[in-house]
Amino acid sequence: MTWGAAVLLVLGTGCHRQAPPAAVPAPAPAPAPAAGPSLFERLGGLDAIRAVVNDFDQRIDADPRISAFFKGLDEDDFKAKLTDQLCQATGGPCRYTGRSMREAHAQLNLTNADFDALVEDLVASLDHFHVGAREKSEVLALLGPMRREIVTK
Repeated sequence: MTWGAAVLLVLGTGCHRQAPPAAVPAPAPAPAPAAGPSLFERLGGLDAIRAVVNDFDQRIDADPRISAFFKGLDEDDFKAKLTDQLCQATGGPCRYTGRSMREAHAQLNLTNADFDALVEDLVASLDHFHVGAREKSEVLALLGPMRREIVTK
């Protein structure tokens, strides 16, 4: 899974209100390097992920390119699911229990431009917290494969 989309992940936690279907397990977290701390640990753990998610949520709300996709969304639920998703994807102890990215975004008719805007907002949040180049690259690599599940138009 990716932090994503996180971003798109963002999108993956359900950007519109519907009765949630049965939880779909997220893909297994990215394996940690053979030696050394996991990406989760290198990012600073759960508190750091929560801080990035909070900042990212504010950027999404202020971004006229994509904010409409998040109108009416329960922000606390969205942030909790996104935090779990990122935590799990980076090797942390959390469990994402939201819908699959494909299911969550199927009716949104998202374009590559929408996905790219979300990624730009995520990168800005990572930069705001001075996430290292290696860690940022790893997070974005987790996100890339989500594009094919999220972009439908």
